[in-house]
Formats: sequence, C-alpha cells, structure tokens
Amino acid sequence: MNKASLARRQGDAGAPGAEIRDQWIQKFLAHLATDRGASVYTQRNYAQALNEIARWHLAERKSPADWEKLQRDDFRAYVRFLGRNKLSRAATQLRFSGLRTFYKFLMRQGVVESLPIKNLSLPKLEKRLPRFLTREQMGDLLAAPARLLASQKLKPGPGRPISAEVCARDVAVLETIYSCGLRISELCGLRVEDIDFNEQIVRVRGKGKKERLVPAGAPALAAIQKYWAMLLKAPAGIQPVFCADTRKAGPLSPLQLSRRLKNYLAIAGLDPGLTPHKLRHSYATHLLDAGADLRSVQELLGHAHLITTQVYTHVTTERLKKAYDAAHPRA
Repeated sequence: MNKASLARRQGDAGAPGAEIRDQWIQKFLAHLATDRGASVYTQRNYAQALNEIARWHLAERKSPADWEKLQRDDFRAYVRFLGRNKLSRAATQLRFSGLRTFYKFLMRQGVVESLPIKNLSLPKLEKRLPRFLTREQMGDLLAAPARLLASQKLKPGPGRPISAEVCARDVAVLETIYSCGLRISELCGLRVEDIDFNEQIVRVRGKGKKERLVPAGAPALAAIQKYWAMLLKAPAGIQPVFCADTRKAGPLSPLQLSRRLKNYLAIAGLDPGLTPHKLRHSYATHLLDAGADLRSVQELLGHAHLITTQVYTHVTTERLKKAYDAAHPRA
C-alpha cells in the first residue's frame, strides 16, 4: 500500500495536525473525559501527543501504529525524531506522559501486558523556577479592573467599554484565584453551591474529579457578593459563580479569562504574557514565604505528589540566599 493510499485510509492522517482515526485513541480520550474527569487541557495535550506519534509511525513505518506490537526500540526512534525536530525537553516529557497514561489504559483493557516505554531514557527537564508576582505586583493587578473603569469614565476610548458589572466580576475572579490558588479550569467550574460564606470555605473540583476544600479570604468573598449584587438576578444552586455575560447564565470560559487577564496585566504595568496559572504560583509562593508548611500547601493546591509542590521551596530558598548575600557581612 503506498503512502497516498494510507493517508486516504486514515482520513488524510499524514497531513500535519490531522486527527488519526484510531479506535484505541478514541476510547482512551473518551475515558479521560468521562471516567477520569480530566481537564480540557489534559485531554487536548494527550490527544495531540497520541495523534502525533500515530502520524509519525504512519509516515516513517508506512503502516498504522499497532499499539500491541510496538517495542521500546520504536519509541527510542520516536525520541530521536523529536530531538531532530528540536522539540523542547518539556514538550518531549509531556508527550511521553500522555503515552504512559495511554498504555496504562491499554493494560487495564487487556490489550498489552506491560509498558513498552518503561525505563525509557528521556531528555531531562531543565530546572526552571516558577514565575510569580510579588505581593505589591499582585495588589496592582487586583486594582487593574477598577483603574480601567475609572479611566474610561474620564476619557472614553475606542472599543467596547467595560461595564461596572464586568469590572466587579473581574475583580472577584482575580481575588478568588489568588485567595484560593485555583487552576483556571477549577475557577471556571465553580458553582454557587460550592461556596460556604459562613465558614469561608470553597469546594473545588480538581483533576481526576477529586474534590478538596480550601479557605477563601474575606476580600474574595466580599468581591463575589458585590458582583452578584450588581446582576439582575443573583445566581443560585448549580449555576456558575462567574458568568461569561452579565445577561446570561453560561460560565466564564478559560479563553475569555486569559484574554482579560492579559489586558489587566498590561494596565498594571506587568508582563501580559503571564498566564492565569502564574497567579496560582504566586499564591503558593506567598504562603510558603509567610511560613506555611509544604504539606499544607500541597493539600491546598490539590497536588497528588509532594514533589510537585516542592518546586516552590526552590523559589523561597533562592530569595533567602539573595537576602543573605546582600545582608551578611561574611557572605
């Protein structure tokens, strides 16, 4: 069978970015969405990783990937292929994280008996400290929506102006992310019934359908109540805490939140390239700086493994070293 015929058989799978029509990939992605409750980002990343290796196999080996028969040498060849295409170490690790989870699924389904990528040598990740905002920078960001509203009143500019209701919502969004250390998907998925104003506790639905309870600060709760008070009808029950539109009940989307954050970062004089996840980094770093223990921060963040949380200790340690070097007479 020639390459053109194979491409037609796979739905033009040889084209860059094309989706492979593989029954096990589709079953796995359905499993991620329904059984594991994986975030849209995890689903997207794993789908991309599996479709990429399936396209590589089709192009290099001239046949669709047979997951049951692939051996470690096949995956070694794929690692070399990624290296030749100058893929970053983090991107390579992400692809094999998807493959590892996929093969564990195949093992549970009885398709394979073992992991062919077990103990496979992968490029080690570069040590990169998480970026975060200082307390002062965080204060500037939290004040940015109100600054935008005030500036529009003084000098109306081009484009659709921000309303007082949207301003109140965005203040509440930023306060809640920082107060509770939420992932963007967790914030967008918050329901009214998840908030206990009396106990100042928020129930968060995290990765893999895992729930956790996190404290919420008084400023965040007050901002939410102020936002709700400005709506035509306050949301209740299973309705979203933050709506995409002040006239509709649909939840705020991650994309919408990211776009608005970029604007507020620019207004605050900060890097517009910072993602909502950096606010979560700021939350963790500030907790540890103030003396919170690592295990507590792990639970608050919803990390399954302590090693994921330990990266923040490097941030605080580096800052301590700089303070020591600057202050100690014999540093």
